[in-house]
Amino acid sequence: MPKINMVQAINLALRQEMAKDPNVIVLGEDVGVDGGVFRVTEGLHEQFGERRVIDTPLAESGIMGVSIGMALSGLKPVAEMQFDGFSYLMIPQLEGNASRYRSRSQGLWTVPLVVRMPYGGAVRALEHHSESREATYATFPGVKVVIPSGPRNARALLVAAIRDPDPVVFMEPKRVYRAFREDVPEEEETMEIGKAQVVQEGGDLTVISWGAMSHITRQAIDEVQKRRGAKIEHIDLLSIAPMDTDTISNSIRKTGRCVIVQEAPRSFGVSSEITARINDNVLLYLEAPVKRITNYDVVTPYFGRELKYIPDQQRIERGIEETLEF
Repeated sequence: MPKINMVQAINLALRQEMAKDPNVIVLGEDVGVDGGVFRVTEGLHEQFGERRVIDTPLAESGIMGVSIGMALSGLKPVAEMQFDGFSYLMIPQLEGNASRYRSRSQGLWTVPLVVRMPYGGAVRALEHHSESREATYATFPGVKVVIPSGPRNARALLVAAIRDPDPVVFMEPKRVYRAFREDVPEEEETMEIGKAQVVQEGGDLTVISWGAMSHITRQAIDEVQKRRGAKIEHIDLLSIAPMDTDTISNSIRKTGRCVIVQEAPRSFGVSSEITARINDNVLLYLEAPVKRITNYDVVTPYFGRELKYIPDQQRIERGIEETLEF
């Protein structure tokens, strides 16, 4: 079983699904000849040709509109938005059309498309290149939002997204692209969209994270456990919409304490939704207030300050310890 990084794992998923299903089409800005700005689609143009790996104009709304037409015609487009900060131009097409065809046609039509987009900070990028706006897309009924945290689940979840009959926004934490490697089997592997992963079981406290925050959260948990001997349960959310409320609730029933780690700004984010669901379902099991470790409610700063903006290991450790001591 080879050890590969997330870029290679996503490339593997695309390559295998394209080889298996001739209806899978890749399109986006620079995805073809250049292999993508992060080289995620490298080699696909040479293997599958320009009719299945399509370089598009710099027009996110156009990419989405074409993808919707492809999907309604029987194809399975995988569209890349080069950075999530540029993706807002596609929202009228995604929200106004792709998300609504199933309900609009009473189930007669579905839109099986995937929107891939690198997101998140800590890679010394420029403005509009470092945001974390997963909550924006999760508010659209009919759209699924998936965020992998490592190479193996990225490959498995992208396969699931490509095979899904409805639109999936697949957000790739670029901080993790080449940060580490994992064993990823060559044979086909998929995961269920909407199901969180319990990375580690424990009885003293629940920590919930997703995307790039999951790796740093894992490190923080290890350090706190060494110092305090606490048994901490770690949930990697993986899917923002639909959200695995059952796994979250079951964990809180067991631990009574919860810390949520979110790269996005504090207000109106996924951590707020998780907290609300905990209150709705398992409030009386809580022994401490839910603690949120998040970014601040300001525009993402330039790279000279972004590491002070994004939650780091020390902030996460402190939040865990404060919740344990409450």
